[in-house]
Amino acid sequence: MNHIAIAMNEASRLLQRAYLAAVEAGELSAAELPAPSIEVPRDLANGDYASSFAMQSARVLHLPPRKIADAICARFSPEGTMFVSCEVAGPGFLNLRLSPAWFEGVLQNVREEGEGYGRTACEKPEKIMVEFVSANPTGPMHMGNARGGVLGDTLAEVLARTGNDVTREFYVNDAGNQIDKFAQSLEARYFQLIGGEDSFPFPEDGYHGDDIRALAEGFRAERGDGMKDAPEQERREALVAFGLVRNLERMRADLARYGIEYDKWFFESELHNAGYVAETVDKLTSRGWTYEKDGALWLKTGELLHEHFLKEGKTEAEIEKLELKDDVLCRANGFYTYFAADIAYHREKFEKRGFDRVINIWGADHHGHVARLKAALDALGLNGTERLEIVLMQLVRLMRDGEVVRMSKRTGKAISLSDLLDEIPIDAARFFFNSRAADTHLEFDLGLAVRQDSENPVYYVQYAHARIHSILRALAQDGIGADAPHADLSLLTDPAELDLIRALARLPEELRLAAVSREPSRINRYAAETAAAFHRFYTACRIREAGSDALRDARITLCTCTAVVLRNALSALGVSAPEHM
Repeated sequence: MNHIAIAMNEASRLLQRAYLAAVEAGELSAAELPAPSIEVPRDLANGDYASSFAMQSARVLHLPPRKIADAICARFSPEGTMFVSCEVAGPGFLNLRLSPAWFEGVLQNVREEGEGYGRTACEKPEKIMVEFVSANPTGPMHMGNARGGVLGDTLAEVLARTGNDVTREFYVNDAGNQIDKFAQSLEARYFQLIGGEDSFPFPEDGYHGDDIRALAEGFRAERGDGMKDAPEQERREALVAFGLVRNLERMRADLARYGIEYDKWFFESELHNAGYVAETVDKLTSRGWTYEKDGALWLKTGELLHEHFLKEGKTEAEIEKLELKDDVLCRANGFYTYFAADIAYHREKFEKRGFDRVINIWGADHHGHVARLKAALDALGLNGTERLEIVLMQLVRLMRDGEVVRMSKRTGKAISLSDLLDEIPIDAARFFFNSRAADTHLEFDLGLAVRQDSENPVYYVQYAHARIHSILRALAQDGIGADAPHADLSLLTDPAELDLIRALARLPEELRLAAVSREPSRINRYAAETAAAFHRFYTACRIREAGSDALRDARITLCTCTAVVLRNALSALGVSAPEHM
């Protein structure tokens, strides 16, 4: 249950009703006014919710805001609602206060829903695919993949918890130029292992990493030297098959270790083998969006983008400055480009598998590809402009003691996801990589990630959860149980108690907002704020020495509910909630 949304909707309805009552009494004139807007004031001493409805209506009603507010407040009728009062402040703000029953209801709801607390049903649920990481299978995953993995996984989770049907997908680029380069690199290392470093030239644009050498060694150990005499195509196909299987196994293992499990691994080669790329290009041609030039088949990308940007509101002068260019779909040698395969892949998502919406997590260096792909899908009649969303992710800088870190201590090479997870806790990695919005640069402090104090945000939140369980264990040793189903929750009136309950009430709304804004980092901030509210409560309010058994039991209930909410927030982030620290 989303207590925040329900309260805000009811506040708006009550103010609207009070306005209509004032109109009927002849105190205000009738007018078509928008529904009263509701917000949470910065200073809760003024009330739980506030509205500037009177000020927004002043011009239409031709009255001072304060007079409008006084009339509405006089007609405010909270009986039988979750509010107890309405007050006028300043130039005409309307401040509403929640009833004790609302606070009790939040805790009762947390107890009833348990692990399900925070999950809601959105108004219009969608079938959504979130495609993320999709790292090149020719080498180990890097820091961009580490950040993209958590952003995609957490976004998928908040979308699912708000009622959508979500699929997580990894797109394997097992076709095209990078695979040819992979084959040539493995082949060169294979021949060098047999005949020495100078026996076979290594391609200038090949993959030079130690992982390529290790794969070639593994291939030779399994297949011997006989493949050197096999036909080139057969040898290269065998090398690629060997290398991709092992690289993908390593990727799956690293991602599983990272807490990421995909619903589907989709292979680019499937598109080519099924003729789906060729069919997609033919479809674009039949719609008049391609032409031939220099033996290649081109997409009229410039024309498509021109239409796309006009829809976005750009002027002709602005579009002209972009110097839009067309793209090759099929080269003169008959091979389809990566762009052609990408269009086909996204057509397959929408047309064949029926996703309402597709969200891709991409590195910021792909920003130039976003509009091109959306426009191509528009050309296919798939409304890519609206249905395809691209979350562009900025770079990560690893820091230690104020210095940028580029190399692994263990390997002396560029740090991979596997290297990172060897150095810091997985919980810290997931929490830190999701701590900022995707479109902001992220500095990842390796030293902070392993600290066990309140400066480390994930430790701070986990400690609050563990502290609650420590309190409950200590009480249990004295025969005081954590389960008090009949606790009198109306006794929770201390400001620190009410602030903590307000924080607990926010989880469903924070998950909703994270899903709508595509910003799962909201949950990091929420978890930290809720942990802070608990620590303030525990400092201000005694539990064992509460003054009465009834108040003690009510506070125990507040503690157990807080543990549930913290655990649910952390689980949405893919982070554990330990009971001992």
